[in-house]
Amino acid sequence: MEDNLYDAIIVGTGAAGLFTALSLPNECKVLMITKDEITKSDSYLAQGGIATLRSLDDYDSYYEDTMKAGRYKNNPESVQEMICSSQNIISKLVDYKVDFDKTKEGTFEYTREGGHSTYRILHHQDITGKEIVEKLLMEVKKHNNISILENTWMLDLIIKNNECSGIVSSCEEELRCYYGKAVYLATGGLGGIFKNSTNYSHITGDGLCISLRHGIEIHDINYIQIHPTVLYSQKEGRRFLISESVRGEGAVLLNEKKERFVNELLPRDLLTEAIYDEMNKYHTNHVYLSLANIKKEKILRHFPNIYNRCLEEGYDAFDELIPVTPAQHYLMGGIKTNINGRTSAKHLYAVGETACNGVHGANRLASNSLLESLVFARNAARCFVESDYNHVVLQPCARVDLEKYKDKNQWQKENRKLLSNEIKRRDKNFYDKWCKFKG
Repeated sequence: MEDNLYDAIIVGTGAAGLFTALSLPNECKVLMITKDEITKSDSYLAQGGIATLRSLDDYDSYYEDTMKAGRYKNNPESVQEMICSSQNIISKLVDYKVDFDKTKEGTFEYTREGGHSTYRILHHQDITGKEIVEKLLMEVKKHNNISILENTWMLDLIIKNNECSGIVSSCEEELRCYYGKAVYLATGGLGGIFKNSTNYSHITGDGLCISLRHGIEIHDINYIQIHPTVLYSQKEGRRFLISESVRGEGAVLLNEKKERFVNELLPRDLLTEAIYDEMNKYHTNHVYLSLANIKKEKILRHFPNIYNRCLEEGYDAFDELIPVTPAQHYLMGGIKTNINGRTSAKHLYAVGETACNGVHGANRLASNSLLESLVFARNAARCFVESDYNHVVLQPCARVDLEKYKDKNQWQKENRKLLSNEIKRRDKNFYDKWCKFKG
């Protein structure tokens, strides 16, 4: 049984999960599990960058930009915590060898995205998430106290009397229980249940579904962000996002008549509505993005991944318009937590996109997601060390009946139904307009 006992269990290997593991003491025995391959997280796909406070003079502006984008539904305490922690987080990433783009003079090169009133976003070309996740993963692999299991599903939490003591998992049809002093849910969003999403298909809101089953408090689950510009395609599979930073550097949106119709730097929700209205006006399923205002050299230096992906789809961004359309992208709501990642169940934490500490409000400001994930992952790790690490006795609880988990597909089907019904209950208008789910 000893190989089933851990100090901390982390479900998910995106930026939030990895940073949680790295923020725990080296003597802490940690298990990380991931539903697919270790790098297949939505954090890995993040293009634009990570926002940061450039100076104390920027605080009021950054705070207002975040609150305005969130329609002032944000938790002010969380927003303050995120912004004030940002420079420390960036310093830690640099310590981990994250290579942010620099100017010819060797200083950080900042970009701007929709909703930001100034240039405050650090980036690594247009694959910032990949750069951060890979460097965090390299660091995690140096730690002998951290074990990682790939292709391992969390099917359920082990909870008794509102105290979480572990998880039920499935790997290659083998069902197994793992026990820990703390469990961290870093399971990402819910885009995998949508027909059109920028998320990986296996990111299906598992942490949310299981929390709903156990009556763990959920907050603002209907706050689901539709990204305004993904590459239009009739092919099956995940939709390719075209970063807001492209528009921040001068790209413009055109309607069916090739006329500009909107301010491209509006917050995401407002821009999405403008595109939706324009498509309805001309009875089309996309609008166009023009990169004509961006120098070719800058496209190749700053947006090589986007340029090549468009080329694969048959569009040369140097000379051709790129068809784009809205698609599901991000969950602002989630499992309710405080700024230390605590949920309504004891010894259960939630971090990253699956958590909701209120920092994003009703609509996330561009490039706040990576920052938010890292700040509150660090907080959640610290909270465990200060409160539970030396005070919780590590032992398995009563035997878990594994028979009810034998039909994994049925279990997943029930979860998705539970989740979609909860979204509909919270906001039927949003549900009817945007929630087109997979069968």
